[in-house]
Amino acid sequence: MRVFGIDCGTEITGYGVVDLDATSRTPTLKCVTFGGIRLAKNQPLSARLNHIFDELTRALTAAQPDVVAIEEVFYSVNAKSALKLGQIRGVALLAAARLNLPVAEYAPLKIKSSVVGYGLAKKEQVQFMVARLLSLPAPPEPPDAADALAIAICHLHTAETEAAQSR
Repeated sequence: MRVFGIDCGTEITGYGVVDLDATSRTPTLKCVTFGGIRLAKNQPLSARLNHIFDELTRALTAAQPDVVAIEEVFYSVNAKSALKLGQIRGVALLAAARLNLPVAEYAPLKIKSSVVGYGLAKKEQVQFMVARLLSLPAPPEPPDAADALAIAICHLHTAETEAAQSR
């Protein structure tokens, strides 16, 4: 199974692709690619949303994932920031829908619990565990890409657990 994780952000939207190789005795996770889509602050929001859509569509088409995993909306103190983040999530969901890809959404606490074992883990702990789980020489940069890989790993862990329970 190949999962394309997306970590929506107002400055950088991270993405990461993880494969699950279940052919061996112990299933292994493999990092395929990751990166960050940087947004120019001096552009209007509509141009930034278009840029995210184009870049995500390009990356999704190249990766050919089985599923897209994205973080659920979290509630912020700043309503304006939450609204902008929601618009970016909408663009990410649209990019996946345009390519007929199924989407799974996960709460931030579930993602951290799945990757680190603790739902309130710090960003550095998530980066460290992502690098460890994927046998990477260093934590992925930008940090948003590490978060996107964590979202993909969360989906793979969840899918594995659900498959085991249905046997």
